[in-house]
Amino acid sequence: MNWIDGDIAGVEVTPFRAFADQRGWLAELFRRDELPAGAYPAMGYLSVTHPGVARGPHEHRAQTDRFAFFHGTYEVLMWDARAGSPSEGRRMRMQVGANRPVTVVIPPGVVHAYRNVGPDDAYVLNFPDALYAGEGKQEPVDEIRHEDDPDSPFQI
Repeated sequence: MNWIDGDIAGVEVTPFRAFADQRGWLAELFRRDELPAGAYPAMGYLSVTHPGVARGPHEHRAQTDRFAFFHGTYEVLMWDARAGSPSEGRRMRMQVGANRPVTVVIPPGVVHAYRNVGPDDAYVLNFPDALYAGEGKQEPVDEIRHEDDPDSPFQI
C-alpha cells in the first residue's frame, strides 16, 4: 500500500505542559476532568525499550492507548487502515521523547509502532482504557499483531 503522510483522525498528540522550578519539572499526563466521559484509563504501565528495538506494529480492536513519551528518543509510526475513516490510507511519523515530550492518544483500529532510535534505554508510559487480557487476565488479548508478518503493509 502507498501510504500518504499526514494526520490521522482520532489521534491526539499533546505536548507536555511542564511546570518547572529549581527542583526540576512536573507534567500532568491526564486529568479526569479533561477527558471525554468514559475515556478513563483502566491501568497504567511503564516499559523500557532498548536502543534499536521496535515495539509493534500492532492494533487494538476496542482499546485506546494513551502513551507518554518523555525519555530517550523514539520514532513513532501510525497507519490508518480503518475502512471509511476520513484519514484512511494515511501514515503519521514523528520523533518524540526527551527533546519533544508528548502524550499520544491512539484510538482502536489505528496500527501503531515505536522504535528507540537513541543510544540508551528509553522509557514510555501507557494508560490504556482497557485492562490487558481483561478482568483477572481471563480474556483474550485485544491485539492484532503485524510485526511477524514479512508481507505486512505496516513496515517500520
